Amino acid sequence: MTSGWRIVKERFAAKAFDGEGARLYGGRWNSPGRPVVYLGCTPAIAALEILAHNARLNLLETSYVIVEARVPDDAMLDLGPAGLPEGWNDPADPGAAARVGDAWLDSRASLALRVPSAVLPLEFNLVLNVGHPRMGEVEVGEPLPFRFDPRLLGPQVANG
Repeated sequence: MTSGWRIVKERFAAKAFDGEGARLYGGRWNSPGRPVVYLGCTPAIAALEILAHNARLNLLETSYVIVEARVPDDAMLDLGPAGLPEGWNDPADPGAAARVGDAWLDSRASLALRVPSAVLPLEFNLVLNVGHPRMGEVEVGEPLPFRFDPRLLGPQVANG
């Protein structure tokens, strides 16, 4: 089993694995209308992804939880460097990666897709296909309180 980590606002903990947010807004590896769940392969990359995509001050004003999910190794497809489209990590145009992710979703080839993080390509994320027949095999842990250290948000925030 491979662990992945998801950080969500506490009020969304019960729905953290329904894929609704990604369905509504899309993500790097999915177009809007396609429900998936994004996990960081470590708690650190999960936190960094949140930092990259959210207004800094709101991170301290909101209660978060972190949830570990364990995915069967044989239900995962690793998208190696050869599978990455040109411009996959372009922050201005996530379309290339979304097309690859949408094709993967349509193929139903695996429950999870392991992809490099666009924020830190030496780290990895998992994309879960919540509509896959093996989604029930994902072992979801209990939500644990999670707090962003104010020092991550800059000296003005950390020093009050």
